Amino acid sequence: MRTQAGIGRRAGALITAAAPMGVAVAAIGAVAALPGQALAAQGVDGDADGGGLPPYTFDSAAQQVQGAASSGDAVPLKTGQTYRDKLAKDGKVYYRVDLDDKRNAYVSVVAVPKPGGKVDYGDGVKISMQDSSGTECGYQKVDFSSAEYTRPLAAYARRIVDADSSTCQRPGAYYVLVERESKATSSPDDWDLEIRYASEPGLKKAGPTELPEVWASGTPAPPTGGSRKRQGGSGIHDAASLEQGEWRSDIRPGQTLFYRVPVDWGQQLFASAELGSSAAGDEYIGNALVLSLENPALGHVDKNTASYDGKPSTLALDALRPVAHENRTSYQDATSGMRFAGWYYLSATLSPAVAKEYGAGAVPLTLRVSLRGGAKAGPGYDGDPGPFTVTADDKEAAANGATGARAAERNDSMRVVAMAGIGGGSALLLGLGAWTVVARLRSG
Repeated sequence: MRTQAGIGRRAGALITAAAPMGVAVAAIGAVAALPGQALAAQGVDGDADGGGLPPYTFDSAAQQVQGAASSGDAVPLKTGQTYRDKLAKDGKVYYRVDLDDKRNAYVSVVAVPKPGGKVDYGDGVKISMQDSSGTECGYQKVDFSSAEYTRPLAAYARRIVDADSSTCQRPGAYYVLVERESKATSSPDDWDLEIRYASEPGLKKAGPTELPEVWASGTPAPPTGGSRKRQGGSGIHDAASLEQGEWRSDIRPGQTLFYRVPVDWGQQLFASAELGSSAAGDEYIGNALVLSLENPALGHVDKNTASYDGKPSTLALDALRPVAHENRTSYQDATSGMRFAGWYYLSATLSPAVAKEYGAGAVPLTLRVSLRGGAKAGPGYDGDPGPFTVTADDKEAAANGATGARAAERNDSMRVVAMAGIGGGSALLLGLGAWTVVARLRSG
């Protein structure tokens, strides 16, 4: 933290010396201050609670809302906006979305229980979307299953426009119901919710609606070249970007690390995780590691667990179909979840039980990510695909490890500099130069 603050001061001094224009200095000063602001938004000062586990990193731009007990009082959600709320034990809350009859709608929830709480096998969250008559349009339910320890859970509800369907097709008000299920012996603490609403355009021309009977389900050889260090984030918002390769992180008992991988149309994603060995013991711990995969709309796709006994332990997600629009016709989450291109999210959680037998220190975690197949043309959206595409910037972020939070902060700061330069092109040019100065100082 002291190093980052020093960078900000040095950058500010250099910029001030080079820019006598007060408005430019103010704008660029905002740029230099961003790293500290980003950490402050997470509620941490570098060590997170004096050496404790970092808390879940919520989107700093999220709007606080309160879910309603009745659909009649449901607060409306806007597409592209992130929201925060809380959900009581066995709670049920409603939100509202106003839909047309042309775009598909996805509302996702990341449920974040309090770390260290008690949960049972069937504890979890269900999110569903209903029309004004109470007809259920689409839902997803996720739970802790056999890995009975707290960790963030993600799921989505959806309304799909389908000319062959007679339900949930009218424009108007729809209601998103979020329900928490908990055993009587589970912790009574509220769960934090991070809520997102995304819409997907329809197609200019109808495409295939049947899944290919034959597809490449064999697992490719693992990536070569050795592991590279890339520490996972503490939430969806600051998930570390990955490309194909072998990636090394350090994970502590009770911690969840987040990553994201851009997967384009026609590509297959393969992911595995390995826990490194420990000399501290050989006690067997079941379901010690959970690896979960969510799609660009944060719908749950797949997960797997691995045990640990102090020796290297590996798990892999099941082989998934290539990303294709027609995958959504499947009733299996692992297939229907691979329905669009974009950022796919991996999360790894290490059981807190590991600390009892092996200590609270970090355990080496290696992720191996493979992408098979070249990118293909999309399905032909009738409009802006929004998050459901892979751009050149996405590929660059995956190569250099930039998080979504860092990219958003950079874009916001560039807009500040651009506004400061209205009426004075030199201010904008100086602002762009400041980015180069800050980048050089960081790399030094």
